[in-house]
Amino acid sequence: MDTLAHGLWGGVAFGRKNRGRFIASFILGMSPDLLSFGFFFLTWAVRGFPPMSRLPGEPPDPSMIPAYVGHLYNITHSAVIWGLVFFVLTRTLGRPPWVFGAWLLHILCDVPTHTKEFFPTPFLWPFPTPFVDGFRWSAPWFLALNYTALIASFVAITWVNRRKHSSLDR
Repeated sequence: MDTLAHGLWGGVAFGRKNRGRFIASFILGMSPDLLSFGFFFLTWAVRGFPPMSRLPGEPPDPSMIPAYVGHLYNITHSAVIWGLVFFVLTRTLGRPPWVFGAWLLHILCDVPTHTKEFFPTPFLWPFPTPFVDGFRWSAPWFLALNYTALIASFVAITWVNRRKHSSLDR
């Protein structure tokens, strides 16, 4: 799934309580991609994006992506690592940090929306992972469906919140 959609789904699922939680969930929902690809894309943006001969929606040639991105991707897209961090945060804070669930949601959404050919999701890393050969999240049908579902979710949340506030005003 694309990084923006991950952030929006994180906000929908874990950030409905208030604006601060939405922002935290939005950022945490995007974090696995930002932490693994962010520096790489920034260097591309500064140096200028290299010319690529590919169709829109097609992934770039994997040989163009440095090895460190793959190592970071393994760490940031592992439910095992997420569970360890969630456990430590829960013990440290004395309560579960539920907004951190946006990160796990990112991992779970990536499992079926990545193919084996380009960044399959290593959700059990550092253990052997049975990669799922999903579909490309950049497929037009999926992008349309995903963003339609996001819009419907935001409309529904807004409608529910307005009903709550109007019933409190009575």
